[in-house]
Amino acid sequence: MELAYYSDYAVRLVNSEEPLRGTDTLTSVEAVRDLFGPGQQSARRASDADVTRFRAVRGRLRAVFEAADSGDETLAVDLLNSLLLEFPVSPQISGHDFRDDDGRPLWHMHLADHPSNVTAGYAAIAAMGLAFHLTEYGVDRLGLCEAAPCRNAYLDTSTNRSRRYCSDRCATRANVAAYRARKRQEADRSERAARPARTGLAADSAQRTSANGER
Repeated sequence: MELAYYSDYAVRLVNSEEPLRGTDTLTSVEAVRDLFGPGQQSARRASDADVTRFRAVRGRLRAVFEAADSGDETLAVDLLNSLLLEFPVSPQISGHDFRDDDGRPLWHMHLADHPSNVTAGYAAIAAMGLAFHLTEYGVDRLGLCEAAPCRNAYLDTSTNRSRRYCSDRCATRANVAAYRARKRQEADRSERAARPARTGLAADSAQRTSANGER
């Protein structure tokens, strides 16, 4: 089963809002449809009501990432289980239009949903994809970008579980900020180290001036 493909539904929805920056791209029916990606027939049924419903699901998915990021494994699982119960899917074997060298379908598992509305269908796939990713790779593979004020969600697929940022751009920005902070600290330490020497020189000069005046 294409775990990364389905779990990315959750990431795309969560990252349609950046709370610390006060930005939200999920403001129209077209924005809802764009979340499905190209070629998704079900996206055509999206309506104005789905904008509000998508935002509600987005908040619940973000809560899963926040719990995982804080190390609360049980809470992350409980929150995700509640979504799975509310938005169920039916796994099916599918071949679509793909063929191998012998002309046979490339059979694979597909998450088929039977939703009452577009939001329910998207939420079902996002929750199931995230659940497969969590159980396959671990809760600590769900993260939030450490490059404040970003906090975008990401799925850590690195071999050594070392990912900390949602993108190369955020990683570069954080590294540059850390480098500048180190330089400021080094400059401050150098200034503090030089200050007693300057103070001592000033005191010696004052003493010599006083002595010369007395003579």
